[in-house]
Amino acid sequence: MTSPPRTPLVPRPAKVRFKAGHFTLDADTCLRVTGGAEPAADLLRTLLAPATGLPLRPAADGPVVLALDPALTGLGDEGYGLTIGPHSLLLRARTLTGLLRGVQTIRQLLPVPALAASPQHDVPWTLPCADLTDVPRRPWRGAMLDVARHFQPLSYLLRYVDLLALHKINVFHLHLTDDQGWRMPVPAYPKLTEIGGHRSQSLIGPGGDRYDGTPHGGAYTRAELARLVDHAAARGITVLPEIEMPGHARAAVAAYPHLGNRPDRTLDVWTRWGVCDTTLGVHEEVFNFCRTVLEEVMDVFPSPYVHIGGDECPTTEWEQSPAARDRARGAGLAGPAALHAWFLDRVGAFLTRHGRRPVAWAETGTELPGGFTVMAWRDPAHALAAARRGHDVINSHHRATYLDYPRSAGPGEPPGQPGGVVGLRDVHRHDPVPETATPEAAARVLGTQAHLWTEYAATPARIEYLTFPRLCALADGAWSGPSTWDDFSSRMAGHSARLDALQVSRHP
Repeated sequence: MTSPPRTPLVPRPAKVRFKAGHFTLDADTCLRVTGGAEPAADLLRTLLAPATGLPLRPAADGPVVLALDPALTGLGDEGYGLTIGPHSLLLRARTLTGLLRGVQTIRQLLPVPALAASPQHDVPWTLPCADLTDVPRRPWRGAMLDVARHFQPLSYLLRYVDLLALHKINVFHLHLTDDQGWRMPVPAYPKLTEIGGHRSQSLIGPGGDRYDGTPHGGAYTRAELARLVDHAAARGITVLPEIEMPGHARAAVAAYPHLGNRPDRTLDVWTRWGVCDTTLGVHEEVFNFCRTVLEEVMDVFPSPYVHIGGDECPTTEWEQSPAARDRARGAGLAGPAALHAWFLDRVGAFLTRHGRRPVAWAETGTELPGGFTVMAWRDPAHALAAARRGHDVINSHHRATYLDYPRSAGPGEPPGQPGGVVGLRDVHRHDPVPETATPEAAARVLGTQAHLWTEYAATPARIEYLTFPRLCALADGAWSGPSTWDDFSSRMAGHSARLDALQVSRHP
């Protein structure tokens, strides 16, 4: 008797039992779809059509059933159950999002050529018989892409979202503004993209003073961002927008000098990497600007969270500005340095009044106002400190989640962020809950997130080389919980063929 097949799945399902036999999709296979499950059926057709050509027509007696069942409370917001027999396939979930996660598992259970972008001939589209029950361990499983340092076209963002969805990532964090570029259109401030969206050249490599001499720029239209939001939502992914303030604001001040601390000064969009000392001012016109920008952001992005950056904000300009010093005194603050928390508190309160949850980077875990969701990146101790203060936390320790670091120290590794190596094993062993967290603090840790800053990633090929397979390890742990290295690496050995079918320019 032959043993049941073992198909490597990434992320690993919570419970899976493979059985003997298989179910085959063919040109006559129809879908039976219950009320509310239609978007999941549409996604299944959309994803399988390029390679398989299968129409998967609707029919009241179809052997493939996609069903919503509110009674399946144990599956939560994203869980699903999948039962595959020789003559039927049943995908059930409490929510539409759960069905969308199950669709991605169906893709992985099919033969690898099902992931190809062109027609594949003479391939039997079989799935192994199996019983799966799958519920994610963490509610926040994110991936950030920085399009401020190097702009990427909408077409690539759509592809990147597709790759995230395959791995059950549920938050696409879009870093839209920084010192080196502003990519978000704001009708009331057209120069943000007309001037702030373009720089004259870019620094080559870490440190030094070598430049490429090539202008770089780009910005999205509102329609493009709306399409991205819809594309992601159809795959169960929320797009989290980030608008940096009050630091990392050189591009905004280059476009509108009156927003800075020296309105008489004309600046260029920054051409270097690192932390620029240009910050927004603290006069009321700046807060009018922030409110107008964030109103446009909230209108375009329905995400319940809005990221406002918040870290790496030198206070030098405030300390040198008589207006900023007066502002600090008028607000009863100890000095200009205290304007940082005061600024974030005002902006965070504005977002809260509009029903959104402010998110910011944390450098210590104790500096952000109450009500902020903390994205801790410097040290796991900062995530713990924030959780103890009552913040919700996304633990993204840079030594485990920053994909702009080289994956190895080998001589063939392309240049990356200086300061260390983040290998596949480093990502795999990352647990977002600090070891010493109490149950109360642990409950505050929503999950984790990968980050790809693009100082050293100008092209889609380079982005994917840095992202994969490290993102697979992060997604696996965030969805499934800890696994042994042998278990993960054995599944990745099979999953790598899927990345190849998708033509991902991955690290070996």
